[in-house]
Amino acid sequence: MNVAIILAGGIGRRMQLNVPKQFVTINDKPVLVYTLEAFQAHPQIDAIEVVCVDGWQKTVRAYAKKFHIDKLKWIITGGNSGQESIRNGVFNLEDKVNDDDIIIIHDGVRPLVNEDVLSDVVVKCSQYGNAVSSTPYNEQIFVISNDDINTTNKYIPRDILRRVSTPQAYKFKLLDDKYHEAFNKKIGISGSSYTNTMMADLGVTLHFATGSDKNLKLTTKENLETFKAYLYVKENNKLN
Repeated sequence: MNVAIILAGGIGRRMQLNVPKQFVTINDKPVLVYTLEAFQAHPQIDAIEVVCVDGWQKTVRAYAKKFHIDKLKWIITGGNSGQESIRNGVFNLEDKVNDDDIIIIHDGVRPLVNEDVLSDVVVKCSQYGNAVSSTPYNEQIFVISNDDINTTNKYIPRDILRRVSTPQAYKFKLLDDKYHEAFNKKIGISGSSYTNTMMADLGVTLHFATGSDKNLKLTTKENLETFKAYLYVKENNKLN
């Protein structure tokens, strides 16, 4: 069984909106629903779990009913950090899935994930036990000088870099074991940590899967405008 954990536990302070960013409505549909529809439509996704900001659980259930997201099986409450939210989602599955089942973790505010990206992360995980979607890094990265943060004389070659995002996929036993280990040892659970960085901190070798530059995370109001533009182009392509 392939289960998607969709993270909708954030409140989106950077958006400066009255509702969490995953519940912002674009063209009469919440951002989270666009994300859920991608997983609902994918033939390799068997079930969906949403990790939700507290107080919005009934709203998620109502949206799932309205937009026919019948793969949604569980809605649980998020934690005080991203890692706590993912942990809550993983631990909730302990009596519901098998060790070899594939768990796909994805940000609820990445609504433009496409079928090919989802397919490849599942295929790579089935082969290697884990997979993280990634794209080449196309910008130059320079390191600031120790004596002056406004200067530099050192850079990191971009051909050795990969930009990693969600979706990420892990066999359940690996995922569950490592979240227990991480929280017991207090490793890989800081505010900026995610499943992939935690795995690396705990010595797990990660395997790259296909990513997409279109799979942007809606973090700022400018990101929302970009998302609206994608939807406009998509809709007009249908009409032509």
